[in-house]
Amino acid sequence: MVTVYGAYGHTGRFVVAHLQERGFIPVLSGRDARKLEVLAGEYPDLEVRPASVADEASLDDALAGAAAVINCAGPFATTAAPVIEAALRAGIPYVDVAAEIEANADTFAHFADRARAAGAVIVPAMAFYGGLGDLLATAAMRDWTSADEAHIAYGLDSWEPTEGTRAAGKVSVERRGGRRVRFSNGRLEYHTDDLPTVQWPFPDPMGSRPVVGEFTMADVVTIPSHLSIPEVRTYMTTEAAAGVAAPAPSPPTAVDERGRSAQTFLVDVVVRSGDTERRAVARGQDIYAVTAPLAVEAVHRILTGQTRTSGVASAGELFDARDFLSALSPHITLELHP
Repeated sequence: MVTVYGAYGHTGRFVVAHLQERGFIPVLSGRDARKLEVLAGEYPDLEVRPASVADEASLDDALAGAAAVINCAGPFATTAAPVIEAALRAGIPYVDVAAEIEANADTFAHFADRARAAGAVIVPAMAFYGGLGDLLATAAMRDWTSADEAHIAYGLDSWEPTEGTRAAGKVSVERRGGRRVRFSNGRLEYHTDDLPTVQWPFPDPMGSRPVVGEFTMADVVTIPSHLSIPEVRTYMTTEAAAGVAAPAPSPPTAVDERGRSAQTFLVDVVVRSGDTERRAVARGQDIYAVTAPLAVEAVHRILTGQTRTSGVASAGELFDARDFLSALSPHITLELHP
């Protein structure tokens, strides 16, 4: 069994479905008992365990007998620490899909020593933002032990944020006091200057597109957590950035039997050392849907001993990046250059 906390959310539903596809038995959990009941109507054979992050006993009940927990419930500034604590008490691995930069940084800062001492595995940001970029950067590095820069350009043709994405973004903005964040000189820096718009040379057929520079995502936490790269920058196509900033954005609309939206993505990662560049590219459909195979593959590899370390670790440090990305071939198309 694998407990899915926040199982009724947009991403949580994808995770529940993919766990079943991979032969796992999901346990449906989360804070809203009514939403859990609705979801249980679609999965009558699955166990339902409501739990509040303010109630340790309910979290312990939610994780009892589970082999692992996947936390899909944002804002993770609220949920990550209590669910991690419950996982440590239960002695099981913890994986989350947090895109919140500060929440992910908190996980590394607050739990690294305890998790390492316990031999536990805690994986934050095992999602489209944070996890995929880290795997691509690690794969692109190959035999390099350090690089000067890493650039992660998100070529989304659109972005209809979920309610959870909007709520998490609001929390992040409040935590930063309205400031923006970048990773430069080997650390997170906060600033108030306007974000630049530049051209990014995406691979064909997308080609050169305007992107918002320093549209900073969770990669600025995951990549530097284990790779010696003092400058990590992320970029977002202007049409996707506009979708997030819309005053009343529409939620994603399903267009296929799997519930995926029509959104397509291209993630272009370039690492530079001196005058030499190495690149990794991933293409696919629906950033929320693709998070499910990322998180479930992580759980599978942890439970089958295909890990390189313990403690709090990002995807690129914990797993063989190229092999992990290859396992995602039904869901993403991967290119490594040169």
